[in-house]
Amino acid sequence: MKRRWDRFCRKGKKNVGVFTSIKKILTCSWLNTLLLLTPVAWWAHFNHELHYSVVFTLCFLAVIPHEKLFDYYGEQMKLYLGKDIGDLLTITLNNVVEATLAIILLKKCSLKLLQSTITGVVLLHLLLIPGAAFFSGGARIWEQDLHPAHAQLNHSLLTVGVLALLLPAAFYAAIDGTSSIPSVTNSNSTSTGTESLDVVKGHFLNISHGLAVILLLMYVASRIYFHNPPGEGHNMLTHPEAPAELKDAEEKLAQMDPEINQWVCIAFLCVNVGIMAATAEWLVDSIEPLKQNTSITQEWFGICLLPIVSFSADGAVAIGYFFKRTVRHLLNLSKPEPPTTLAKAEAIDLSIQFLLFWTPVVTLLGWWMNKPFNLLFDFFEVGLLLGACFLVNYVTQDAKTNWIEGFALLCFYAMIVLCTWYYTGEVAVTEFLVCPGQTTAE
Repeated sequence: MKRRWDRFCRKGKKNVGVFTSIKKILTCSWLNTLLLLTPVAWWAHFNHELHYSVVFTLCFLAVIPHEKLFDYYGEQMKLYLGKDIGDLLTITLNNVVEATLAIILLKKCSLKLLQSTITGVVLLHLLLIPGAAFFSGGARIWEQDLHPAHAQLNHSLLTVGVLALLLPAAFYAAIDGTSSIPSVTNSNSTSTGTESLDVVKGHFLNISHGLAVILLLMYVASRIYFHNPPGEGHNMLTHPEAPAELKDAEEKLAQMDPEINQWVCIAFLCVNVGIMAATAEWLVDSIEPLKQNTSITQEWFGICLLPIVSFSADGAVAIGYFFKRTVRHLLNLSKPEPPTTLAKAEAIDLSIQFLLFWTPVVTLLGWWMNKPFNLLFDFFEVGLLLGACFLVNYVTQDAKTNWIEGFALLCFYAMIVLCTWYYTGEVAVTEFLVCPGQTTAE
């Protein structure tokens, strides 16, 4: 513990100045120019004369630089905290936008859209992002390596997280074979339909709250095992089967000098979270008229479109980097870099954290806020998650990956996007997510 504190305070080393840190934060990415859109997006939200699509677009673009800044803060804090704790912080910061959107949707009682967004975020982090990383990273190398112990642990955690969502759906199918509310409400001949429905809703809320607590305990236990496995002074980096390049990365982190001061980083992080949260709320406010005036279904909006908000920053950087490298390669302005043997699979950790930590947190927060949010997802969404879980576990089971496996993940994500476009949701399940005074259509 003392060693970690000394590293955090850079004992015996030179600290970065405040003004230098601020300059580095403001110039860390070309996407920071979009920060200028934040006040414009706020003005557009309060200017009721503007079209809803303008407000949505401005808020969408304004969120992008904040997501990129969270990633930058996480990378810098790794230099102060080490790779293991730093990776956990980076994963948490990369989930901040999605978690904020989830809490806002919960607050506004858009519970069905919230469920679809949770499904979409997990699918994005399981299929699209690692698929793109495996596809591009493995293009010039036979195969890339994953940490064997980490991959095996992820298989178990991911499977349990998805199966936890399967349990309420299976329970619902068992008590209502036709998947219709009338058959459930008419099952109790001594009570009215509304009373029976309230009783069943209460059962699913109790089940969801219990599952949320268990999932949280499992996530905390997994982080303890990951950061402090059995054996004195052991961690995942000292594991005998850990890839050599992963150990080299930790050594480089210990030797590198940070670009920004740790306290400035923490202060700017708090400010960015507040600004991003307000902008995300304006973004959610513009969703309802967008859904009502377009052919986009609520399910496609939540599963496919909203999760892209969290990926937009990385996607924009990746596209810009691709074109820059392509032009320099065509003009022979740079020598090609040697391919890395270490596969990038951090996005799978993002999906696991969202399943085992943020989804339970939102569920328990809904309990505290008296919102009837439960973990009874409709069968289509549960099927998507089960399919993604199976494919990801199959691709990473040998702790190695290649470009064709990445392409397979991308293709399956494209299949999901295509099928979801025509999916209109399960009305019966939506009945369980209606807040008091709210209609099913809302």
